Amino acid sequence: MDELINLARIVTDRKLKVLPLLDFTARHSSNKEMQLVQQLVDGQPKSQQQIVKTLYGKADRTRYAAFRKLKSRVQQKLLNHLYFLDETDTRHLVSRRYEYQVLNLYMQVSVLYSEGELKAAESLSRKGQRLAQTHEMTQYVVLFGQLLRGIYADIRMPARYQANKLLLEKSQKTLAIEEEASQLYWDVKGTVAYNVRTRRSILDKMDGVVQKLAEFYKSAGTFITFHYHYRVQLIQQELLGNYQEIIRITGATARLLEQGKINNKRFDKRFNAYMSVYAHFRSRKVENGLRLAELHAKEFHHSSVNWLYYLEIYLLLAIHAGQYGEALELLATARKNVYFDKQQAVAQQRWDLYMVYLQFVRPELSPVRMRNFTTFVQTVPDHSRDKQGYNVAVLILQFLHFLRQRDLENILTRLESLRKYQQRYLRETGNVRSQLFFRLLAIVVKEEFNPTTSRKKGEAVLKKLQASPPPGEAFAEIEIVPYEQLWQITLDILQTTALYNAEQDKKLV
Repeated sequence: MDELINLARIVTDRKLKVLPLLDFTARHSSNKEMQLVQQLVDGQPKSQQQIVKTLYGKADRTRYAAFRKLKSRVQQKLLNHLYFLDETDTRHLVSRRYEYQVLNLYMQVSVLYSEGELKAAESLSRKGQRLAQTHEMTQYVVLFGQLLRGIYADIRMPARYQANKLLLEKSQKTLAIEEEASQLYWDVKGTVAYNVRTRRSILDKMDGVVQKLAEFYKSAGTFITFHYHYRVQLIQQELLGNYQEIIRITGATARLLEQGKINNKRFDKRFNAYMSVYAHFRSRKVENGLRLAELHAKEFHHSSVNWLYYLEIYLLLAIHAGQYGEALELLATARKNVYFDKQQAVAQQRWDLYMVYLQFVRPELSPVRMRNFTTFVQTVPDHSRDKQGYNVAVLILQFLHFLRQRDLENILTRLESLRKYQQRYLRETGNVRSQLFFRLLAIVVKEEFNPTTSRKKGEAVLKKLQASPPPGEAFAEIEIVPYEQLWQITLDILQTTALYNAEQDKKLV
């Protein structure tokens, strides 16, 4: 009871800081702050000038000055609301709620300690330390241990001081191992995220990194050392293109989680599901991948950017399965998401490319009728200076579009672009599928767009294409529509063009 009395005195005697918050009950009132929030979240992109005009009627110097002050107030109040976000939804990262719980306790203990309430601080510190141990959050075990060290010294409790000292020393040693593991992981992550050349350069080092992280996990036995070992294994297999091994790793990890051998308060099962679905896509296990994508979709909150990443793979699986109607529904779902416009420009370009491919492959299903379709196809930007990712898909789409348009000059120009691109960027064996498909397109031109001879001359190349494995992530070219399907579309275009030419010839006779 004494602790409660002392806590009450601290709160009532000291001046409390008022935390300014937004009044979300006033959404439809004349409250300028809430009007600004509504302008920001209604999903319609607006310039600053448009927002100022909407709020103040016109955009002059005086209104801009008022807007700057308004924006600053709203930003601070929105930051204050971060303290009250509900993290209990299982579709968010599960570890958040537990980490915030421990952080709140640490803040409370720190205040109590600074106010001289050592008894209350000691009790809450032990509670926080127990929670941190349960959640395998070693850094917080250390932080609470450091607080308790001072508390036990001040209140002269030598037995507890010594027990805490032993736990603190052990935890600090474990934390040092975790920090080494963390540095190794982020070194790999930073290298992989840079460009294709550095991805290839790190492949030779990956066995050593995986082995070192396995040793760290064996030594410390903590969740975080397991986590980094697990993640780097996935990165290595992704770079190699060994997607069957990724399916095995993610499946084995899901079973360990079910058996309680992995801390379910820390492990992100959504990421594991994403990697499993992604590996099914890249290993061409399309039907199983599509079923898994549908099954795990409910595990992702739609207010998360992770949902859009997941939806990309889901969409590509639907396209590869020939489920174009479902693919268009998924595309529409993505575009309606309030976070769609907040993605990086490169991500939005990918979605644009998916849309154009779908319209090209099945124009009769597409609700979109782009007046400037030809312009878009001709000017769609490269997706990386390092030529990774979707540039092959862009070049192929341009070629096929001009083939359908019977635009010989642009067909020949694009074929030359494909040839130069292949010589410069696709020499490695990991790009064999793109190389083979380029050969098929070259056959089309060499056979003067004859559907019968193009099909016959392309049979041997097509068989090689069907037998070739997907490339590893180190080589980074994605097939939006499988090359086998694109070859059939190419032959269909040639057949349609041949029939059209025959009809024209009859009219001339």
